[in-house]
Amino acid sequence: MSGFRVVTRRNLSYCPDSSPLIQISLNPNSNLSDEENVTVTVSGVLNPQEHDWVAMISPANSDVSKCPLNEVLYAETGDLSKLPLLCHYPVKAQFMSNDPGYFNCTKKECKEYKDGKCLTTTCSGSLRFHVINIRTDIQFVLFAGGFDTPCVLTRSNPVNFANPKQPLYGHLSSIDSTGTSMRLTWVSGDEAPQQVQYGSGKTEPSQVTTFSQDDMKRAVLPSPAKEFGWHDPGFVHSAVMTGLQPSSIFSYRYGSLDNLIYFNLQTLKPGSISVIEALTDEVNSGKVDSIIHIGDLSYATGFLVEWDFFLQLISPVASKVPYMTAIGNHERDYVDSGSIYITPDSGGESGVPYETLLSNANLS
Repeated sequence: MSGFRVVTRRNLSYCPDSSPLIQISLNPNSNLSDEENVTVTVSGVLNPQEHDWVAMISPANSDVSKCPLNEVLYAETGDLSKLPLLCHYPVKAQFMSNDPGYFNCTKKECKEYKDGKCLTTTCSGSLRFHVINIRTDIQFVLFAGGFDTPCVLTRSNPVNFANPKQPLYGHLSSIDSTGTSMRLTWVSGDEAPQQVQYGSGKTEPSQVTTFSQDDMKRAVLPSPAKEFGWHDPGFVHSAVMTGLQPSSIFSYRYGSLDNLIYFNLQTLKPGSISVIEALTDEVNSGKVDSIIHIGDLSYATGFLVEWDFFLQLISPVASKVPYMTAIGNHERDYVDSGSIYITPDSGGESGVPYETLLSNANLS
């Protein structure tokens, strides 16, 4: 479970002792690629504190007010760890103490001189965030007060992705046991139908679907999926490749005409989980025909941006061999979800993200 999931619903003011000298700079600071590391540098801090922390927020206009009661709301997902009490779930967060030089002020900068002497010295520190294309602008916010009593010190400028409509996270699923057909599903910020090109010039258009915040469930308490954990899922594209030769390898590419992603595919042999790095090695060795993942997939439990990180994680293998799944309690269970178990395990998702993103890979 993430250690950064807990804050509530009041307007969060800037810290009373916030200094105008404090700044956040980013590298890179615009047109982010589909996956990269962003260096976040905080400077101009007069008195660095052990519990200063930085959150990555998306979308950039999200409410980062202090919401103390969210601690109760997070508990319904089974996550009882100490989490930041903000009104909107941070995609990621880190304490500035992860850079030892920040709290120790080993990186000093003089901001004010008088008679050749430095009157005001400030401290700085840097953190690195792994970022993937989640389609919406992101922003980095510096907080004081730890997770329990957060207040805003400063915010970065919003940062955009170079191509929010990029086709991403293609994953394969088998249609039957013959190995002659394969379904490809991917995510894009583009609502218009796209296509998959494969074999010797064959093309299939995509069917497009999505889901909305209204599709999420809530019980007596607000659910993460319905409210503070919601994130736009983009559009889910799906197309079936037919007429394939069993036990063969061929190339395919998917997306829009001006933005196609290229892969090789190993079809099923008729009749025929460790960590993802080991799986990738096995798949690349040609020893794997398909992968079966039974339930409890992303553990997003209502914090929907984590589905993007899950799809990005499995894409090195799911884009090469069929990745078949079955739904689990952390994808389905909730009040009025149709599950026989009335537990809050899905955080209000009630199976909707799973059925939209992975239904074509469903074993059931």
